[in-house]
Amino acid sequence: MARKVSLGSLARTRLSFRKKMLSLGVIAVLGFTVHSISRWSETHGFLINATESLPNWAFFIQSGVFPTRGDYVIFDPGDDPIVTEYFGEHPSLFAKITYGVAGDLVERRGNEVYVNGDPVARLKPYTRKGDKLTAGPVGVIPKGCVYAGSHHKDGFDSRYANIGFVCKDRLVGVGTPIL
Repeated sequence: MARKVSLGSLARTRLSFRKKMLSLGVIAVLGFTVHSISRWSETHGFLINATESLPNWAFFIQSGVFPTRGDYVIFDPGDDPIVTEYFGEHPSLFAKITYGVAGDLVERRGNEVYVNGDPVARLKPYTRKGDKLTAGPVGVIPKGCVYAGSHHKDGFDSRYANIGFVCKDRLVGVGTPIL
């Protein structure tokens, strides 16, 4: 005996199949999107620079990339009493300009700091609050390190021992200014 199938039930079956396929497609696209964002966020991020040391205040970060001369370098400022006093127990990342790379020569003449003979910074003896500042390292920048600085007169960077050369253990990556 042949089974009777009405046109209405056949249309509902096709519609139901289409809904299922559409739902599977949406789930697949959402899954791919979440996976892609998750993978992207492992190597990328954003930084808001709250100081006046750089002209830009927002940076797109690409982590795991070693900076070259002129790049914005993003790094952990390290554990230092002055860093803690001015930036807190868990300071946010710093963004500076890479003025020197491994093999470059950092010199100090009076209170001026030079990288490969080019002036890059001027030292101050004290912070705005009166804390003593110690001059940063001089000599050839070691392999795996950079000299990170800024044009700002109050920049807190490699010109001071509290920051020093920024080496791979503190390096996060490079930044691209977006604002």
